[in-house]
Amino acid sequence: MDRTTPRILMCPPDYYGIEYEINPWMKRAVGADHGRAQQQWALLRRTLEDLGARIECLEPVRGLPDLVFTANAGLIYGSSVVLSRFRHSVRRREEPRFAAWFDAHGFERIELPAEMYFEGAGDALFCGETLFAGYRFRSDVRSHQWIGERLGLHVLPLELVDPRFYHLDTCFCPLTEELAIYYPGAFDDYGRAVLKAHVPRLIEVSGDEAASFSCNAVVVGRSVVLHQGAPKLTAALRANGFRTHELCLTEFIKSGGSAKCLTLRLDGEEAAAWRRLAWASAGP
Repeated sequence: MDRTTPRILMCPPDYYGIEYEINPWMKRAVGADHGRAQQQWALLRRTLEDLGARIECLEPVRGLPDLVFTANAGLIYGSSVVLSRFRHSVRRREEPRFAAWFDAHGFERIELPAEMYFEGAGDALFCGETLFAGYRFRSDVRSHQWIGERLGLHVLPLELVDPRFYHLDTCFCPLTEELAIYYPGAFDDYGRAVLKAHVPRLIEVSGDEAASFSCNAVVVGRSVVLHQGAPKLTAALRANGFRTHELCLTEFIKSGGSAKCLTLRLDGEEAAAWRRLAWASAGP
């Protein structure tokens, strides 16, 4: 298989469910339909495979319902991974599982100082050579500063102000090195100004469509996979030359996640093509 084939880490939802409440979306009284979640996850996987991606799977573990959200495993940088350190104790039990997978697959492990919180690609997304990093609800700004210094990266911290959009990937999605979608209401005035100053082209997502997790999308080439029910955004994506694949991911939205949360690009995001192509000749 060609080294430039998209590689995506996923975890089957065998033990997925809402067992605790750590964000505004999670309601134990509502719960999730296990059979429907299995079907929705399987369709997401098939869609990504149809787009040419190679799916690698992390083994699910009973008692770790959010292990399915592999975007939070860490930040991939070439053949290295900056491992996540979760803010909530219920998710810290995932850390050794993610670390063991990366060790077994040849990644160089980078660990943050113990006093810092960082939740991986959920809060850190490349757009070109710049790493945009969300903080406040889950990751802290010190972790972003540390990562920038450790890896020699240009990092732009963005404060998240709406608890519904507690991770950056719920309100911001780079599409190419110069184009991204975002929900302005998730950021403060400074954050909005930073995005406008450093991303040449931005597509605004309305509040109602952002609340359906339309920004939490997976980009593979010129295809965007997202939750259904965002007609304004899908029209804008198509007008910019993208194909859209709209899926039903309602069972995962109940936990505060959607397509992007369920995936981790192991070879570099589309909006960081410089990094993906460099790794194609040197990565594991």
